Amino acid sequence: MKCRRTAIEAEVEQYEYGKGLEDGVELWADVVTKGWIVTDFLIKIKREDGSIVCPYIIHRRGRTFIGEGDYIIIDKDGTKHVCGADKIHQRYQKVEEE
Repeated sequence: MKCRRTAIEAEVEQYEYGKGLEDGVELWADVVTKGWIVTDFLIKIKREDGSIVCPYIIHRRGRTFIGEGDYIIIDKDGTKHVCGADKIHQRYQKVEEE
């Protein structure tokens, strides 16, 4: 069966630390040692205490860590997604404000 994704209006914003778009952070050391993900392009934030953390969002499948240049998608129902800069404009079209 072929299906087409139903159009859903969403907020789309390129990730910047400090805007509160993430749901949490994980220590870089834990991401590297506990995860089964490619860590090359993840955002790494150095805290004042010298620790390095990686921001993530939480969704029904678990956590998604945010990479350099990624966008955070927030659907009308509050569901969050991460989308790479290489795919964002293929999946989302800008809606003109009324």
